[in-house]
Amino acid sequence: MALRTKSHDMGMHTEKLSGRTQQRFFSPEEEENFTYPGAYEVDFNKRAEFDAANLNTSEINLKLRELMKAGNGTIVMHNPGAKHALAVGILNRLNLHIEGSLGYFGCGLIDGPNIHIKGRVGWSCSENMLAGTVVIEKNAGSTFGAAIRGGDLVCKGDVGARMGIDMKGGTIIVGGRCGAFCGFMMQRGRMVVLGDAGKNLGDSMYDGTIYVGGKIEGLGVDAVPGEMTDLDCQWLERKLKQYDLKTPNGVKNMTKIVAGKQLWNYDNLEPSEKKLIL
Repeated sequence: MALRTKSHDMGMHTEKLSGRTQQRFFSPEEEENFTYPGAYEVDFNKRAEFDAANLNTSEINLKLRELMKAGNGTIVMHNPGAKHALAVGILNRLNLHIEGSLGYFGCGLIDGPNIHIKGRVGWSCSENMLAGTVVIEKNAGSTFGAAIRGGDLVCKGDVGARMGIDMKGGTIIVGGRCGAFCGFMMQRGRMVVLGDAGKNLGDSMYDGTIYVGGKIEGLGVDAVPGEMTDLDCQWLERKLKQYDLKTPNGVKNMTKIVAGKQLWNYDNLEPSEKKLIL
C-alpha cells in the first residue's frame, strides 16, 4: 500500500507519454502493415545466379537486393569465400542457395528467407533471426543462433559453444555435437542436439526446452531433466523428418532439459525502491 502511495506521490501515474499509440497494431484492410517497407515482390520460379568471388561484403549484399528487386525469388550465390556478414538483414521471402562457406555473422537479422548453405559458417550465424529457415550442411561456430526469435535454424554437423544464447523463440537443430554453455539464459523455443552436449547446458535458462540424443557433460544452473511426453516425441519425429535427420537412439530415448524456474523467485522490490518507502 505504501509503495502504491509513493508511486502516485512521485507522479508516475500522471505523466503523459508522447509518441505513437500502441493500442492499435494491425488491420486486415491495411496490407502494408504485413510487409516491411521496401519489401520486394518476388517469383520463386524466377531464378538468378552470381559469382561472389571478386565482390566484397557490401557488394554481395547489394547484389542480393538488386536481384530481389528485379523479382528473382530464387538466387544462387557461388564462391562466397567465407566472407563475413553475408546475406544479412533480408526481410523478404526468398530461396537463397549459397554454394560455399560463410564467415562470421552470416544470415543475421533475417525475417522470411529460406537459406541453404552447402559449406560451413563462422560465429553467430543467424543472430536475431525472426522467421524463415537456415540449413547448414557442415559445421558451425560459437554463438550459433544467438537471440533467435523464430524460424528453424539447422546445422547438420557440429556446433561450437554458447549456441542459442539468449534464445527467445524458434527452433535450433544440431545433427552432431555442441560445445559448452549452449542454451545459456534461454527464454523460449526448442533446441535439439542429436549428438553429445558440452558442460553447463542450459545454464540460467528461464524457459524453453532442450532435447539431447547423446551424452551431456553437465547441466548449468537451474537446468533440470524433464519428462519426455508423447507430444514431445511426435514433434521431434516430424521436425527431424523435415530435415532428413535421425537421432542415434530414437526420439523416445532423448534427454529432455527444462528450466527449474528457481531463478524466477525474485524479491518484489529493488533496494532503491525499498529506500523510498522507509
